[in-house]
Amino acid sequence: MRSVGLALAFVSAWCFAFSGPMAKYLIAAGLEPMEAVWTRMAGAGLLLVAVLAVVRPRALRIPRSRLPFFGLYAIMAVAGVQALYFVAITRLPVGIALLLEFMAPVMVVAWVRLVRKVRLARAAYLGAVVAVVGLGIVVEAWQGMRLDALGLALGLLAGACCAGYFLMNDSFGDDIDPLGLVAWGMIGAAVVLAPFSRPWDIPWEAFTVSATPEGGQTLPVLGAYLWMVVVATVLGYTLGVNAVRRLSAAVGATVASLEVIAGAIVAWVLVGETLGLFQIVGGLIVLSGALLAQTATTTLPEPDPLPEPLPAQS
Repeated sequence: MRSVGLALAFVSAWCFAFSGPMAKYLIAAGLEPMEAVWTRMAGAGLLLVAVLAVVRPRALRIPRSRLPFFGLYAIMAVAGVQALYFVAITRLPVGIALLLEFMAPVMVVAWVRLVRKVRLARAAYLGAVVAVVGLGIVVEAWQGMRLDALGLALGLLAGACCAGYFLMNDSFGDDIDPLGLVAWGMIGAAVVLAPFSRPWDIPWEAFTVSATPEGGQTLPVLGAYLWMVVVATVLGYTLGVNAVRRLSAAVGATVASLEVIAGAIVAWVLVGETLGLFQIVGGLIVLSGALLAQTATTTLPEPDPLPEPLPAQS
C-alpha cells in the first residue's frame, strides 16, 4: 500500500510539473495569462465533473452547510493559486515561480503558530529560517534583487494561497469527497475568474496554430492545452488525492515537492529556461527548509499536562 502511494505521489508531481511550461505555449499563441488560467480551470472542471458523474456521482454532492467552505476553496485554493502562478511565470522562470509557491509550508508554520496559537517543534522554526535564507540566495538579494520584483510578489502571493489550500484541506471531514471538492473548486474558480479573464474575448483561433515560446520547442497549442488539462490538472489532482490517502501528510508533501525539480527540468527541455548556480543551490535550500517545516507541523509536540488538583482542605 505504501509503495503504491509513493508511486502515485511521484507521478502526480511530474504531472503537475507540466502546467507552467504548457501554459507558456498558450501565452505565446496570444492568450493573456488570466485567459490561460480560465481555459485550464473550465476545461479540467468540466472534464472531472463529467467523469465523476459517471463513475462516482456521490462525490459531487455538496452538503448545504458546506457551501461557504466550497466557495472559499474555489476562490483561494484554486483560483488564487493558479491565477497568481500563471501571471508570475510571465515575469519569472517556471522553476523560480514554483520555488516561491513552495514557500507555502513556511507560511503554514507562521499561521499555525501566530493565529492558531499552537506551539511547534523547533524544527518548524529552523525550517522556516532555512527556507528564507535559501530564497535570498535564489533572488541574489546581495545584488539588489536581480529578479522581477512584481513577479516575486505574485509568486509569494501564490504561495500564500497555496498555504490556504493546505490549511483548508486539514479542516474538512468525511462528509466531503476530495475529488468532488477539487471538481467543484475548479468550476467555481472558472466562474470567479470569468469577469477578469473575459472568456468571450479569448482568441480561440490560437488553439488551431503551433507556438514557440522564446528559446523553446514548437508544439501545437491545442496539444499543449489538452496535455495541461488532462495530465497536469485532472490526472495530477486525482493521483495526488489518492496518494495522500495512502501516505502520511508529511510523506505526501515531501514527494509533492519534486514538482519544483520536475518543473524546472520540463521548462528546460520544452521552453529553454535554465537556472543559474545560485538558483539551483538556493532552490535546494528552500526545499529543504520548507520540507523540514512541513514535517514539523505534522508532528506537533504534546501540550503541557495540566497540573494535578490540590487536595481539598478539610
